[in-house]
Amino acid sequence: MQTAHELFLHELSDMLDAEHKLVEALGEQAEGATNPQLQKAFLAHQAQTEKQVQRIEQIFEQLGEQPEETECKGLKGLLEEVESFKEEDPSEDILDVYSIGAAKKVESYEINAYEFLIRLATDMEHNKAVRLLQQNLKEEQATWKKLDGMAKKIKPERTGHEEEAEDEGEEAA
Repeated sequence: MQTAHELFLHELSDMLDAEHKLVEALGEQAEGATNPQLQKAFLAHQAQTEKQVQRIEQIFEQLGEQPEETECKGLKGLLEEVESFKEEDPSEDILDVYSIGAAKKVESYEINAYEFLIRLATDMEHNKAVRLLQQNLKEEQATWKKLDGMAKKIKPERTGHEEEAEDEGEEAA
């Protein structure tokens, strides 16, 4: 890789793979969510992500380029982290709380990736690509804010402190 254009295409291919993986993962997250509000949010984000895939593909078309066959290792790691947590057999409410946090991590990853792509596209004066990437970035930022609001509302049923308080109460009796 010797040019900014090659780097841009590489990173764009990486995000295309990430967004494809997310379309699938968001469907799985929606199925696994027990909170109806969270389930609805995952499905809405899945539809939004499908549009983001189309925008990235549009950029490749505009540039007359083909995406590289690549795997987004950053997103793969974040998704593997979710699967690993599920294997710990968390309660439904804990899984919902965890899923919000995991989704915020993914959004942060995507926000940083889109900011980098926008900077590269701007430097190379790929103005149409900049506009499409900015649209994806704005959606990711809005999704992060929605998830942050949900995190404040969706709480675990038990914090774990209840058992300590019960144990201390029994010892005092």
